Amino acid sequence: MSSRAHTLVAMERRVRRLGRPFGVSLLVAQKRNPKIEAHGGYMLRDDETSAIVFGNKGYEFSASLDEVEAFLNESRDAMHAERRKK
Repeated sequence: MSSRAHTLVAMERRVRRLGRPFGVSLLVAQKRNPKIEAHGGYMLRDDETSAIVFGNKGYEFSASLDEVEAFLNESRDAMHAERRKK
């Protein structure tokens, strides 16, 4: 794997692809503040309702990119497990 696969832009693209099947979009904080700089900078928004589904606990854009990716991977695994039960 090339070193470009680990750049921030590449990681954001990967997370956006993970979110497509769930109908969520990755939001990135445009205006940074000390809280966001210390931890976070990302949220997930439902495309249909525009409701925030992840990354707004305590303050907006509270999730890191790794946390968003883990959330989507857990959701994907749960969705696959549910399909296997049927």
